[in-house]
Amino acid sequence: MLDEVFALHKPDVVFHAAALKHLPMLEQYPAEGWKTNVLGTLNVLDAAKKHGVKHFVNISTDKAADATSVLGKTKRLAEELTASFAADGSGTYLSVRFGNVLGSRGSMLHTFTSQITAGGPVTVTHPEITRFFMTIPEACELVIQAGAIGDPGDVLVLDMGSPIRILDVAKRLIAESGKDIEIVFTGLRNGEKLHEVLFSDGEERTPTSHPFITHVQVPPIRRSSVLDGSLAALELGIWDIKI
Repeated sequence: MLDEVFALHKPDVVFHAAALKHLPMLEQYPAEGWKTNVLGTLNVLDAAKKHGVKHFVNISTDKAADATSVLGKTKRLAEELTASFAADGSGTYLSVRFGNVLGSRGSMLHTFTSQITAGGPVTVTHPEITRFFMTIPEACELVIQAGAIGDPGDVLVLDMGSPIRILDVAKRLIAESGKDIEIVFTGLRNGEKLHEVLFSDGEERTPTSHPFITHVQVPPIRRSSVLDGSLAALELGIWDIKI
């Protein structure tokens, strides 16, 4: 199916944003994260390379930096796969890493708004939890600019500003609603960090020509280690993955 789509449309530029991102679901079903976020990325990369795509931008996440969750680990592997496809020099294949996008499907704003409309409670995992945020227009603009200035194999990290405390967002939305809504703390979920980071320990950061985009490098991974399942076992503890 992918091959047919690429053959029909013959794209010059691909923005690969498809992924499973629901953290608790992926912790419960890591094989689904592997199949979609890793093998799915490999399939898109294969089709892009076969049909001569010149610019391939893999949309990654801050959770790939010092990854602790299935989501973060699979997205990190997608970064490394993209870097491996950049090695032959036939196109610019790179990744862009950033945090949460306000207003995107399944985002915190949608959840809080729905909870407030229903009369509460609003659920927050931890009173001190923070996240990086940007708007949809900001994300789109910076992803396009990163794709234009990046070199093959790059991981470009977008400046998200200062992290925001989730509790403050919940309180603001409740205040704007004019309702008396309870806030309930549910505790950190498996694999979830209290504070996200944009860079892994040991990643060397270098500036780019854009003031809000920083460059880091990730090691490419061998295609065979993805297809033989060894990385699925090593990174996620999945021993019976079916390719």
